[in-house]
Amino acid sequence: QVQLVESGGGLVQAGGSLRLSCVASGRTFSRYAMGWFRQAPGKEREFVATISASGTMTRVGDSLKGRFTISRDNVKNTVHLQMNSLKPEDTAVYYCATYPQALAIGPCDYWGQGTQVTVSS
Repeated sequence: QVQLVESGGGLVQAGGSLRLSCVASGRTFSRYAMGWFRQAPGKEREFVATISASGTMTRVGDSLKGRFTISRDNVKNTVHLQMNSLKPEDTAVYYCATYPQALAIGPCDYWGQGTQVTVSS
């Protein structure tokens, strides 16, 4: 069984930074693409970033480019999301997910429980 556990969320002031982590188990981590998504209250789930199995290919949502960076550590079975220059509109529950193949294409097959990120004005 695949399990994803997010951590690193919390309360920060606008302009601050947070680094989210997602530890995966139950799967050969280095073979699968990973992604981050977020959902704010009353809004649809939004794409944040993805990273291929090797870590070579990454994508970041258009509105987040320059502030958010995705990375992975295949030794520690962990994917990270570095968030800088945070804005109140970044407030959301952030979810980690895995893809059933090496490239981040199509739907994810497993999801974490999410970690809350709150950015105050």
